[in-house]
Amino acid sequence: MDADQERPPSSGAHAHRPAPADRWAAFTASPFLPAVVLMFILAAAAGLFAGSYTYNMANPTPRRIPAAAVGSTATPQARAFVAGMEKGLNASLELHRYPSGAAARRAVEQQEEFAVLTFRSGRVDVGLVGAAGASVAQLIGQTAASVAKATRVPVTIRDIKPLQKGDPRGLALFYISLAAVIIGFVGAIQLSVHAKELNPGERIACTVAYALFGAFAIAAVVDWGLDALRLPFVESWLILAFTMFTTGMVFTMFNALIGRWAMLPTWGLMVLLGNPSSGGAVSWPLLPSLLGHIGRWLPPGASVNAQHTAVYFGDAQHAFPFIVLAGWASVSTGVFWIWRHRHPGGRDVTPAHAAPRGVTGGGEVGGTGRRNGAGGPADGAAG
Repeated sequence: MDADQERPPSSGAHAHRPAPADRWAAFTASPFLPAVVLMFILAAAAGLFAGSYTYNMANPTPRRIPAAAVGSTATPQARAFVAGMEKGLNASLELHRYPSGAAARRAVEQQEEFAVLTFRSGRVDVGLVGAAGASVAQLIGQTAASVAKATRVPVTIRDIKPLQKGDPRGLALFYISLAAVIIGFVGAIQLSVHAKELNPGERIACTVAYALFGAFAIAAVVDWGLDALRLPFVESWLILAFTMFTTGMVFTMFNALIGRWAMLPTWGLMVLLGNPSSGGAVSWPLLPSLLGHIGRWLPPGASVNAQHTAVYFGDAQHAFPFIVLAGWASVSTGVFWIWRHRHPGGRDVTPAHAAPRGVTGGGEVGGTGRRNGAGGPADGAAG
């Protein structure tokens, strides 16, 4: 028998060993590439999430605290008390002079001051403003008590604008705003996954609808169900709905622009940066100064600001937080509408009976039948 005939045939796996370039091409075409990328992204997100909240909230430090001053600050007791407060707070106590206690209270109602120091003959009255920020009020109260002992200046401390009894730490407004922010963009993610055939106008309408229903549920549970807060119900409901719609459209915009990775910028803006710098859990005078300013220009900070004013300073509601929310909502909706053809969604808008002969419909582009707003793969909306 011939020697070549006796040799067993070589295995195909050994005869055609794939080259490294072929293996890499197979890997990049497999679902393992996005899985590996997600593994590293999630690890980074976990670290950034913990770091962001710890940096902003674990050890809040005052830098500048606006306070109203009524009466003369030129007496030895007043100078000693103010110097002791600045040393104890490790910050600048930015005193603004007011001619009377009534004028100082009006400034408090406008959320311009975080305390009222009334200097009387041989004594000081410290008026805390708990509703303006529980963390700041607590810090000022503790420092004032210590300074009073050190300087032997008699001090009376009271809260002239307290928080509601059901929310002694002032965190409920932060939590309901946080719920609106997160459910807002999670709802948009779910629409993109489970209702991906919605056309652009329908997607916007559904975002409005779940924002209204979700915001009503948040307000009803907190006010009527738990009795934790007495809300100006309609105003609070609409602020929450505005917040949910805005964050939902922010994700929808990014989904049209960058597809499956839309969750990254949305999470970064709303959760990593926006929520800890919103002033809801820690008042802005205790936040790092840059973040305290940035937070007011992001939807979470605008939502907390509007909600806080509605609940505690209803007669002095400001337009600024609504302008911020409207700006984000308008830009996000406008960008999505302009780039709607890139959004991984939509469906055939041509009636089946109108399709040309030989075209069965359902394709993204086929004859006159096309998916309205569909420019990418349907799974790109998974975020």
